[in-house]
Amino acid sequence: MPLPPASFLFLVLSLRAQCEIQLGLMHYGQEEKPEPDLELARHTIDLMGVLLEKTKGNLSLEEHRMLENSLTELRFRYVQVSDEVAKAAAQKA
Repeated sequence: MPLPPASFLFLVLSLRAQCEIQLGLMHYGQEEKPEPDLELARHTIDLMGVLLEKTKGNLSLEEHRMLENSLTELRFRYVQVSDEVAKAAAQKA
């Protein structure tokens, strides 16, 4: 499969997919769900936040919406996964 052309939208989608993998929401070929890496996921979310701030006023409406919506969704999912991890740790203790 050929690589898609480099674009801002592809960059955002790549970062989003990377974060979803770090949160354990996507896994390829693994039978067991991988453990989330919350620190790395938080870092990726923060990087996307920096990208949003630094590109303010320079994005098309579609690009801005994609980045902003992705950030909102990932922040929400981060909180969900963090809560699940905390509950699982409490049950083990």
